Amino acid sequence: MNIKSDIEISQSVEKDPIEKVAEKIGIPGDHLELYGNFKAKISYELQEEIKERKDGRLILVTAINPTPAGEGKTTTSIGLGDALARLGKKVMITLREPSLGPVFGVKGGATGGGYAQVVPMEEINLHFTGDIHAVGTANNLLAAMVDNHVFQGNSLGIDPQRITWRRCMDMNERQLRFIVSGLNGKANGIPREEGFDITAASEVMAILCLSENIENLKENLEKIVVGYSYEDKPVTARDLKAAGAMAALLRDALKPNLVQTLEHTPVFVHGGPFGNIAHGCNSIVATKTALKLADYVVTESGFGADLGAEKFCDIKCRFSGIRPDAVVIVASIRALKHHGGASKNEISSENLPALVRGIPNLMKHIETIKLKFGLPVVVAINKFPTDSPQELKLVEEKCQELGVPVALSEVWEKGGEGGIELAEKVLDLVHNGKNDFRFLYDLDLTLKEKIQIIVREVYGGEGVVYLPQAEKDLEKLEKNGFGKLPVCMAKTQYSLSDDPKKVGRPVGFKVTIRSVKVSAGAGFVVPLAGDILTMPGLPKVPAAEQVSVDSQGRIVGLF
Repeated sequence: MNIKSDIEISQSVEKDPIEKVAEKIGIPGDHLELYGNFKAKISYELQEEIKERKDGRLILVTAINPTPAGEGKTTTSIGLGDALARLGKKVMITLREPSLGPVFGVKGGATGGGYAQVVPMEEINLHFTGDIHAVGTANNLLAAMVDNHVFQGNSLGIDPQRITWRRCMDMNERQLRFIVSGLNGKANGIPREEGFDITAASEVMAILCLSENIENLKENLEKIVVGYSYEDKPVTARDLKAAGAMAALLRDALKPNLVQTLEHTPVFVHGGPFGNIAHGCNSIVATKTALKLADYVVTESGFGADLGAEKFCDIKCRFSGIRPDAVVIVASIRALKHHGGASKNEISSENLPALVRGIPNLMKHIETIKLKFGLPVVVAINKFPTDSPQELKLVEEKCQELGVPVALSEVWEKGGEGGIELAEKVLDLVHNGKNDFRFLYDLDLTLKEKIQIIVREVYGGEGVVYLPQAEKDLEKLEKNGFGKLPVCMAKTQYSLSDDPKKVGRPVGFKVTIRSVKVSAGAGFVVPLAGDILTMPGLPKVPAAEQVSVDSQGRIVGLF
């Protein structure tokens, strides 16, 4: 049996002209800014014209903690959107943009899989419309202006040893995590230690995704703290007069990108903050625009519910005023067995004991969404051919004990048709489920109190350990007026704890915070837990080794 790769499937399906896709949701052609035949940006004028329309219903897709076995969150999001369209609903999907780092690193493509994909797959995964490049350029412009200010006399009194703004690039490059710049004489700058983050972890990316318009974007850029003066005062992008030029570079990047699924359902793919470092959600602009254009909007948050969904609710919802009407938690039998201790080589065989040990991971995420945030939940089991009836029945029974419905998802193999059962259960939840949405914490609490609540209520931990640097950081942030901001936890995605090896539902653990930084422009504080890195590295065998281009100019080997 010849199984096609994702890129082969995507290239075999005929795409509709993007103007035809736009017609489905009532976007006139004069509000499209075309990037070829199958991609377009949406004008600011359209966003203004539709802002008084009634919002559609919002469906949030999250997942268990990811494993090498695969969960299929993005694939399920796309298939669910296609299934809703098959049921005659006016629907849109809103997703994040893939970062080149992971695309060429571990996982290959990031636009779904099988017959539940967003296209043009290869273009979205590589350069798309240039948004991420614009974010990196704006970030690095600010870095250049910081160092130039110090070189040209330093009237703001910036302490070169306390510059906190890092450069970025959209690639996994461990060699650049910590570097020394400004070497080889006075003409080349002032020598100092610094480093690079991946662009998806840049505060500029978070700002882009949390800003509602150009004016709001400029206001948020101005608040960026780039470092501290000799007098221990924060120095901002406003002080450097950098925000205007940064906003000019981001002008087009702020406009949502319209593409389509293999079944021609309209999709906004816009913004790409990492879920384990930043807030892990697509842009507010894309989500709010989609809610004005469609009756149902399917969106996703990064990684498991402990990271992406928590940040979606406590940060994105708080800033934007939007609220989910239902939540889908994606799991697979294979992944749950991995959480139960089964190796990657063992997950294809029936293993009820491992499944029993792994299911508590799913149960914790259900409790978080249903009990902590007060939202109606359905579990989507991303079905694999190796799943046994006994394994599927066990998961369903455990979910029913918590009063949560379960639907099998076969969208990878069947596209929208394979998501009909899930779509029907989601619609029932949207219209009949109990929705008592609430935030996890009050902003008036101290930063330590907020961190403690997240660790206890979402991760299931016993407490928090603060290293000396974190204690100093927290004291300084509270002193400088940042204590009322929400918290954006940076930790491993692979575990509820800060230790990626503690899979399943660990108990009795404490989370170690090694440092805390402020993303004042984005409007949150970032505690760094465990060994989380803001610049990933490539694996031993990078996915880039398989990617190429054929004699006809077609991308090959991309997942």
